[in-house]
Formats: sequence, C-alpha cells, structure tokens
Amino acid sequence: MRVAIGSDHAGYALKERLCRELERLAHEVVDLGTHAAAPPVDYPDFIFPVAEMVARGDGGARGGARGQRHRRGDRRQQGGRVRAAVVTSDQTARLTRMHNDSNVLALGGRTNDPRIDARWLSIWLETPFEGGRHVARLRKIAEYESAHLLRR
Repeated sequence: MRVAIGSDHAGYALKERLCRELERLAHEVVDLGTHAAAPPVDYPDFIFPVAEMVARGDGGARGGARGQRHRRGDRRQQGGRVRAAVVTSDQTARLTRMHNDSNVLALGGRTNDPRIDARWLSIWLETPFEGGRHVARLRKIAEYESAHLLRR
C-alpha cells in the first residue's frame, strides 16, 4: 500500500518512527514532511498534502503534537472522502476503521507512549471496514458535507 505521512515539528520523531515501521511492513511511504524537528512549522503545510493524496485514493497516516487539531484540517478536504481518526488505544484504532472507514490516522507526538504507536498503526492498517449499517452513515455525512459545508 502507498501511505502518505506528514507532521509538524512536534510530531517529527513520531513520523520518523512510523516511516520506519511502514517500510518494515513493506508499504511504500510518501513522506510529505516536515523533514526536521526544528520549530516552527505550520501543520497545515503538511496535513493538507496528506489529505489531498488520500482523497485521490492513497492511504494516510501522520503524526503531530496533538492528533485532534490535525483531524480538523483533514475532515473538510475533498468533500468527505478524507476521514481522519484520532487514535488513542487499540480499540479506537480498530473501531475507527471498522465503523468509520477512516483513511487518515492521527497520532499525538507529545501525548502518546512511543512504544505503542507502531502497534496502533498496525491494528489500523490491518482492520477492514465492516460495511453494512455503517455505509449509510458515511453516505449521510458525505451528503451533508456536500450540501452544507462545501458551499462556504
């Protein structure tokens, strides 16, 4: 799988660890930066290109200081085709894929134990979308975004 990854300066070390893990798992990594831990850099400069790649059909993973602020940037890209999930446990890694069909993984470089991020990444990558009743929910979100959010 081709995986786009990006982070701000606070998530740089996490991004580098995840790049190595993705390569170990035989994925093609597209590292969209930042390429140094030196602040300051603006996280939109890195998450928007990740979101654009994901919207075109590539998988996405990225790290930052706090996953939540990155999620806000991804959520509105490309009419809902980008579904970012802040993962904080094995269960959220699994459920965001199974129920929400998330295609961007958001991890916190300053908030997570670095020993478990690779495990969450693996769970997230290996978990399939369950489909079924969840498809209608995702369709409703996409329709709402098309009708209301993208007009702004």
